[in-house]
Amino acid sequence: QVQLLESGGGLVQAGGSLRLSCAASGGSFSPTYMAWFRQAPGKEREFVAAIRWNGGHTYYTDSVKGRFTISKDNAERSLYLQINSLKPEDTAVYYCTAGRGILSRVTQTTAYFNWGQGTQVTVSS
Repeated sequence: QVQLLESGGGLVQAGGSLRLSCAASGGSFSPTYMAWFRQAPGKEREFVAAIRWNGGHTYYTDSVKGRFTISKDNAERSLYLQINSLKPEDTAVYYCTAGRGILSRVTQTTAYFNWGQGTQVTVSS
């Protein structure tokens, strides 16, 4: 049984930066992908970025390309999301997740089997 724990969220002004972290603990851990999703109040949970656990190929939703960078440390079983040039529309709870789905489903929540409890990112104008 693996638990995921996010950290690094907070309140920041538009244009600022945050670095989110996710640590996997407890039991064996060999996902195909790890990913970040986010969910704003009253909205559906949406895909943000994903990375292959072995190989490191990355995938981003169009709205964050050039501003967000996903990375990992396999030895530390950790996932990161560097967020630059924050906008008010980035405000959401950000969730870390791990799964073993196929590439065509990498942006879908159903491809993942482990989820953290989320970390709040709030961007003020």
